[in-house]
Amino acid sequence: MRLTIFGSGYVGLVTGACMAEMGNHVVCYDIDEDKIARLNQGEIPIYEPGLEAYIERNVEAGRLEFTTDAKKAVDHGLFQFISVGTPPDEDGSADLQHVLAVARAIGEHMDEYRIVVDKSTVPVGTADKVKAEILGALKKRGRSIEFDVVSNPEFLKEGDAIGDFMKPDRIVVGTDNPRTTELLKSLYEPFNRNHDRVISMDIRSAELTKYAANAMLATKISFMNELANMAERFGADIEHVRHGIGSDPRIGYQFIYPGAGYGGSCFPKDVQALAKSAADAGYEAALLNAVEDVNLRQKRRVFEKIEAYYDGQLRGKTIALWGLSFKPRTDDMRAAPSRVIMEALWEAGATVRAYDPEAMQEAARIYPDQDGLELCDTAYGALEGADALVIITEWQEFRSPDLDLIKETLAEPLIFDGRNLFDPALLQTMGITYYAIGRGNGGAKADSPYGRRKTDMTDSF
Repeated sequence: MRLTIFGSGYVGLVTGACMAEMGNHVVCYDIDEDKIARLNQGEIPIYEPGLEAYIERNVEAGRLEFTTDAKKAVDHGLFQFISVGTPPDEDGSADLQHVLAVARAIGEHMDEYRIVVDKSTVPVGTADKVKAEILGALKKRGRSIEFDVVSNPEFLKEGDAIGDFMKPDRIVVGTDNPRTTELLKSLYEPFNRNHDRVISMDIRSAELTKYAANAMLATKISFMNELANMAERFGADIEHVRHGIGSDPRIGYQFIYPGAGYGGSCFPKDVQALAKSAADAGYEAALLNAVEDVNLRQKRRVFEKIEAYYDGQLRGKTIALWGLSFKPRTDDMRAAPSRVIMEALWEAGATVRAYDPEAMQEAARIYPDQDGLELCDTAYGALEGADALVIITEWQEFRSPDLDLIKETLAEPLIFDGRNLFDPALLQTMGITYYAIGRGNGGAKADSPYGRRKTDMTDSF
């Protein structure tokens, strides 16, 4: 089939490459001329495991093209996928200007039937706005051309997007036309051979399904972080609690890992947007607001532990930081906990020596002339001259490091672990002071009825 993908960012490139991999002829459009020029030269603007090989293979086969010509893009595909960004507006709502701009472009150039597919994560009711924009553009041209607008939200995890697309656990299709449903089923047939993964529903339900999925996962994370903070004050170990509740099949083990808070381009934005949509509809989404509040607080939790350890005297300290991306297997630093922690450290007068396997260029782009930031070539290189180590992202290479070398290199054997990677008992026997998230009394406030003062080292591991 012939497909057009509007937007050559994360979702657009993955969608285009995977659709081309199945034999479809795909044209990816973007208004960013530099990005399209780079793609046409074989440069991939994002890091996603496996994506570069998919793009290279399908470009060479002639199944995948990149263009800045809107008319060419609209003329090409029966299916017109909208995969542009929907960044949060100042009030937390999703900014639909790019989505609606694509809709207008489709209306301005289409000359025959088109299926317009909302792939971007958008609020409930967006399909109606897209339809209105297309109709308005057609009216200005004095044309009446049949088209359908459908919702087909993406469920891609950064770092595993290729696998998620090629072997989806569900394919949500929201339509108001049975014929369009069947056409989309045909399009997704190559991804649907093992068993039927297509879930058909009305458009508004499909739009809400995407937000609901991300909000549910974010809620599990914030709930576990809330429990972890309580565990510190109760003298309990959240890892034991996690195993205890995760063994219940009604709860399960996924997304119940406490840590430094969630980040990225999806969870923070989508939780806020869903809460704002609810407010616009006259409903206060108290739980969603709490999920976001807990997460914002959790992002500062590691810094608060560092600040408490040094009695607020961080000026002149050097902190080694492992992990900049918001999660492993990506270079994405949008809303990453590392940014909150680094900025708090800089404000307190500390220097940060940071390392990440993939996000170093992104960090340099975000903080091009930042005083107090040193980007290091290796994880162990970041330790040189540092007073303490902070771990924020659970990259595989951080899970089993040379603890003896860490101890020898740091000015003080001190680790603040925002992802609970290590066994506290082991580090205690090695003489390493270890603060994690929810592991007993580590980091408990001195005035807590369950805590101990910093001078009593039994409050750390």
